[in-house]
Amino acid sequence: MRLTTKGRSAVTAMIDVALREADGPVSLSSLSARHGISLSYLELLFGKLRRAELVSATRGPGGGYSLARPVDSITVADIILAIEEGYDDELAARDDAANPQKCSTSELWAQANRQIMEFLGSVSLRSLVNDQIAKGGPVRAAAKPKPLHKPLPRPLNVVAPNSVFALGKLAIPKR
Repeated sequence: MRLTTKGRSAVTAMIDVALREADGPVSLSSLSARHGISLSYLELLFGKLRRAELVSATRGPGGGYSLARPVDSITVADIILAIEEGYDDELAARDDAANPQKCSTSELWAQANRQIMEFLGSVSLRSLVNDQIAKGGPVRAAAKPKPLHKPLPRPLNVVAPNSVFALGKLAIPKR
């Protein structure tokens, strides 16, 4: 079991989808704008979440992702296991057997792994959503879109001649 930024991003995205589930499917572009997570990274995460049957996709205009199961039945452990390439205890045990120096600690790490998974399995997505609502609502306000170009500078209000001829008229007194 590895706790990485990938898992953290997936949990954040799932909270966002759960908060907005009454509004319909959540587009990845809006999720990307709210959280500053790249769109391609979100596509990767949501592909894994969809294969784990935690979210379902809706195509077309107004499409996006919504929860595939009730929010109460999804745990943080479900999300992490869907996203992370699984840490196989059997594979780790074989690696430890091949390296006798690691064998003395393999049971310690296996037990720590089980404790972490037990804790994450006890935290429901519903409780995280309720915590977020108690803190003041949506995960983050929508980010302002960046302008496509820089605004033009204001023209200076200068009262000066704009040509040599106008300057000459000012320098020569009127008769």
